[in-house]
Amino acid sequence: MTGTPVLQLDGVAVRYPGRGFRKAPTTVIEDVSFEVGHAETVALVGESGSGKTTIGKAVLGLTPVSAGRVLLDGRDITHLTGRARRLLSSDLQAIFQNPYGSLNPALPVGRTLAEPLLTGSPLPRQEVHDRIADLLRRVGLPEDAADRFPAQFSGGQRQRIAIARAVARQPRIIICDEPTSALDVTTQATALELLTELHNTLGCAYLFITHDLAVVKEFAARTLVLQHGRIVEEGPSIGVCDRPQHAYTRRLVAAAPVPDPHLQRKRRQQRTEAEATAG
Repeated sequence: MTGTPVLQLDGVAVRYPGRGFRKAPTTVIEDVSFEVGHAETVALVGESGSGKTTIGKAVLGLTPVSAGRVLLDGRDITHLTGRARRLLSSDLQAIFQNPYGSLNPALPVGRTLAEPLLTGSPLPRQEVHDRIADLLRRVGLPEDAADRFPAQFSGGQRQRIAIARAVARQPRIIICDEPTSALDVTTQATALELLTELHNTLGCAYLFITHDLAVVKEFAARTLVLQHGRIVEEGPSIGVCDRPQHAYTRRLVAAAPVPDPHLQRKRRQQRTEAEATAG
């Protein structure tokens, strides 16, 4: 990686205060450091409760950072709030897990896509109209989708709309928080193909948060493995998936579903052996 990374976490910790008499604070993230380079795709993998979504929220300013720094293109954004945080929307965007909950059901799709285009330095009306048509085309939806409401679309189509909204201002980096986990297998593959195509054409970076190591091998250049709020392994995705070094990563690899029943049986055996070794 050369030059200033588009995203950098430096010793980030997230701790929630304890409740009740003398209850200790809860540490969700502790001393997490990593970088995402320009136009790079980095996967953040871990089981439910590992803290990976909390990292995404910390980057987006949706949860307070207790220690450390979050930098965007070298600028410290750790504690930005209000208007200063909103102005980051042209450089920092997100795609969330649930396509049914991430879109405002009361707004037609065109209004949803117009919102980021009218934030900060608003574009002229005709340019906004043209950009919306282009965004819908990029994600494989017809131009008249702009006049329809989210309830009129399938889950996969709604996620396409959410992706279109995220790339509307061609941000420097997009935080993808389990963006395919609520979709069926076929729709997952289509969404990943779309994200890859947009990455190649727009040059944005991705921090791709997922629990599924099987997804990241072909999609992400590098993978970070998170356990109990700490990074336990990182490296090129092919190496992490094919030659995992940490016992926890080996368990994740063994648990990943594969279509070959013989290979799946072998992985279950490897997982059992890894758990026995760890325990």
